[in-house]
Amino acid sequence: MMYAMGIDIGSTASKAALLDENGKIVGKEIVPIGTGTVGPQKVFNQVLESADIDKEQIAWITATGYGRFAFEGINDQKSELSCHAKGISYLMPDIHTIIDIGGQDIKVMTINDKGGLMNFVMNDKCAAGTGRFLDTMAKVLDVETEDLSDLSLQADEVAEISSTCTVFAESEVISKLSSKIKTENIVAGIHKSVARRVASLAQRCGVKEEVAMSGGVALNNGLVQSLEEELKCKIRVHEDCQLAGAIGAALYAYEGMKRERME
Repeated sequence: MMYAMGIDIGSTASKAALLDENGKIVGKEIVPIGTGTVGPQKVFNQVLESADIDKEQIAWITATGYGRFAFEGINDQKSELSCHAKGISYLMPDIHTIIDIGGQDIKVMTINDKGGLMNFVMNDKCAAGTGRFLDTMAKVLDVETEDLSDLSLQADEVAEISSTCTVFAESEVISKLSSKIKTENIVAGIHKSVARRVASLAQRCGVKEEVAMSGGVALNNGLVQSLEEELKCKIRVHEDCQLAGAIGAALYAYEGMKRERME
């Protein structure tokens, strides 16, 4: 049997998904290091090992993500927008708006019933509101990024963070810590600040329900809750949200594999 692979090389993580000849997902892996590191090659090897197949059995590889041009041996590459749209549509067919908070950018997309991209809006080059912003805030607070969700859900008040600039927001957080404001309340304020920025982008794109989040930041329940409050709608999160880009790339690879066989 031959297989199709999608690999999503982000700035902070590398993801891979593997489909068999029937279009079934038979392997999926995440490595928490991204482009410019051993992450892409490591996730490539791990997904082969998890599916117990050899490299020679890969008929087509499609790459996406920030580092998609740097990975050798691929058959083609697709934009992150296209792959997240295709991946989320596969995981949750009734979704029409996708919000993806990546390591270095924010993307909001609207898609049709077939997963085709209809409209999108991206943030500028500023890191505010991105995964990198959350990492920076976690370091200032001396907590792990993955702990931000639980901390914010324990807040009894929101400590407002007025600045969306990473540098100024960092200063605000330090000032609030000096004022003995609870860490939980500060984290709630950080999430509210991010949610406002993301909601502004989403409203520019046009929010059409149902709404889903993709990417690793979607696993932050505290941020998802803050964003739901800003958008005034339910946001759905699939357990494989962080793999949406890789799954979308794998679906493109599957189509490429089928085309090649027909020629």
